[in-house]
Amino acid sequence: MKFPRTIQLDDSDSQVYERSAIPGEWAVPGSFAFLDMDLSEMTSKQRQAFGRGFLGTESFGWSTLVEVAQIDAVEYEGVVQRLANHFVDHCGAPNLNAALPLANEEATFAASICDHHLHTLLALERESNEDGIAERFKVVQLPSAAGHENVKLWTLLDDE
Repeated sequence: MKFPRTIQLDDSDSQVYERSAIPGEWAVPGSFAFLDMDLSEMTSKQRQAFGRGFLGTESFGWSTLVEVAQIDAVEYEGVVQRLANHFVDHCGAPNLNAALPLANEEATFAASICDHHLHTLLALERESNEDGIAERFKVVQLPSAAGHENVKLWTLLDDE
């Protein structure tokens, strides 16, 4: 099965998010993290996570990009279990029995966005509208001659 895995092409995620994901961890879109938040009261780093972030399922930090990767059944079950525990510990689910179906739904959805070749990079655009939260997933095109480690999408400059 294919599943999103976090990837960092540079260190910008550590600059733009309150907590950045660990490179190489399994990820889900994570829009559930924003369901009870007031967008007008978010910090700039929270707005960045809302607008562009995938949620890592180990660190529960954010990643701007994910790659389509192969996940085995044991790793997939680990994702579901970690999500269910997170729902109980941080999102108000009353117990694991209540959280597991929701965690499985989130993981199933994450797998569904990976209908691409392995190692395809995906980006997310998320916005709030009258119907709730809308997500769009985009394939990131890299120059054909470069590997992921050789591509720099942006550079951070210090304010002086």
